[in-house]
Amino acid sequence: MFDPMIYLDHASTTPLDKEVAKAMAPFGLKNFGNPSSLYQPGRVAAEAVRSARSSVAKILGAGPEEIIFTAGGTESDNLAIFGIANQFIDQAKDYHLITTNIEHSAVLNSFRTLEKKGFAVTYLSVDKYGLVSSQEVMKALRPNTLLVSIIYANNEIGVIQPVAEIAQVIRNYRHIQRVDTVSKNPRFPIFHTDACQAAGYLDLNVTNLCVDLMTLNGSKIYGPKQVGVLYKSKNIKLMPLLYGGDQEFGLRPGTENVAGFIGFAKALELVNKSKNKEVARLTKLRDYFIMELLKIKNTSLNGHPTTRLPNNVNISFLGIEGESIMLKLDRLGIYVSTGSACHSLSLEPSHVIMALGQPSEYAHGSIRFTLGQSTTKKDLDQVLKVLPGIINELRKMSAVR
Repeated sequence: MFDPMIYLDHASTTPLDKEVAKAMAPFGLKNFGNPSSLYQPGRVAAEAVRSARSSVAKILGAGPEEIIFTAGGTESDNLAIFGIANQFIDQAKDYHLITTNIEHSAVLNSFRTLEKKGFAVTYLSVDKYGLVSSQEVMKALRPNTLLVSIIYANNEIGVIQPVAEIAQVIRNYRHIQRVDTVSKNPRFPIFHTDACQAAGYLDLNVTNLCVDLMTLNGSKIYGPKQVGVLYKSKNIKLMPLLYGGDQEFGLRPGTENVAGFIGFAKALELVNKSKNKEVARLTKLRDYFIMELLKIKNTSLNGHPTTRLPNNVNISFLGIEGESIMLKLDRLGIYVSTGSACHSLSLEPSHVIMALGQPSEYAHGSIRFTLGQSTTKKDLDQVLKVLPGIINELRKMSAVR
């Protein structure tokens, strides 16, 4: 076993940054007041929440009133999707939604649920690299389309979608809807993107992206788990998922997770500050690692070779199961994933890799390596030292069967 461990699953979750933990600490033991209380400890907590909200808003190029703190990426996705769709649930059969077939399960399962409730749903296909065409989005738009949700950067294969380009197509269509007096929805469609994996690597400015709703997640940016953000344009109306008090502008009731909000804001600030340097460093490591892995016989890169996150390497090792590789590496203190952590207990082949048009063998033999701040070339070289032997051993065992 390697000491220290080699952790290559940063798309699943990241360690808490020491500066983030330091920023959070006073709001657990000392400044523990309820932000809704009017006395001094409550005012201290309320000011901390306001400061955190303003910090996030500044980075996104948004207003503080457009930042909704949630309990994570899944809740933010659900609030965005159901927050729009539930306003029309009584006339569901009259409306249409668009997403892709490579979305995170938080989005995909939400759309499947809405489809069962009567909404018409278009699941856009991707090309062999996992890219969504803006032209295909345009073709799929209808006068009764309410919502389009397309992931910014895929959590399994790291492919980066042309979100700003797609947003412009949607805006142009919306303009046509306003001109067309017989249009059913002159204010729609709304555009949502899940940007959980994009934070720290890609542009998050909502003006540049032209998005109406955007999801972020603290656990992907060296922040606390179970804390997320939904950016909601001030022009967008949402229905809440939960009912209670007026916290988070009435969209997320319940006593605020003050320490978590502060931790998220600090984490986003830190990854945004180091973004350019870290992207350059990780891109170099990623490309080196891909080049070396592809020297192993019968391997294939999943996703686009360059239009992908700088920390994502997804490889299929044909003829063996990804879980077997993962467990062999686990015994050596090398930690990787067979795909999305949300599906790690499922033996079903990855829906993302299947969507690329590959046979199920490619999906079953896939391994996702996701690099992070602690990753060094030495770590990757140690993986490359042991992995070919593991692959050969498992292939021989498979051949015996």
